[in-house]
Amino acid sequence: MVAPNRIRVIVFDVNETLSDLGPLGDRFEDIDVPSDALPTWFTAVLRDGFALTAAGGYADFAEVAAENVRVLLARFPGWSGDAEEAARHVVEGFAALSVHPDVPGGVRALRAAGYRLLTMTNGSAAATRRLLDGAGLLEHFEALLDVSGPRCWKPAPAAYRYATDQAGVRPEEALLVAVHPWDVDGARRAGLAGAWLRRHRSHYPGVMLRPDWEAPSLPDLARDLGVAAR
Repeated sequence: MVAPNRIRVIVFDVNETLSDLGPLGDRFEDIDVPSDALPTWFTAVLRDGFALTAAGGYADFAEVAAENVRVLLARFPGWSGDAEEAARHVVEGFAALSVHPDVPGGVRALRAAGYRLLTMTNGSAAATRRLLDGAGLLEHFEALLDVSGPRCWKPAPAAYRYATDQAGVRPEEALLVAVHPWDVDGARRAGLAGAWLRRHRSHYPGVMLRPDWEAPSLPDLARDLGVAAR
């Protein structure tokens, strides 16, 4: 277990970790696609971003996300409509998302305890800014980063090193917080500590490096780090 007093910077993943993607299901309903297509679509977006990075390529999250809406629509032979407009409608939904209910208390407790807070997302820093501003949390973060900087998606090691370089700390002085085991594993392999928020999940894949901390919510993680939630 990493000693909490070694951690100076906490780097947050954004999509699903801070933001609740659930309302995007309504966007799929708006384009006459079942809302339960959301998890399959989001998984495909991540898959294609990972694949581009593994092959030495790069595309922004919005571009990959829109293209996967078009791919999804092609699986519905009876679907009729404007695919470009449908893709735009779904992707623009990211600008209207809110944080999970446990996020504000956890963020405030960690910042009050003296941790420096950053975000590093496969999405966009602009969407992160809108998300945190809407939740009244923007002032608690010193930097909002995305993968357009290193031009590679997490979990590539360079993405995490970009975050620690921007923060001016060594990897071992940073903690990555995410709901995604692949993100925690990637951070740990890049030399950072990792914390898994298991929100409604019960199994962490045994093929991946274990998190240094795991908790059901962000305030619980703050308490595990020795912080009194406020």
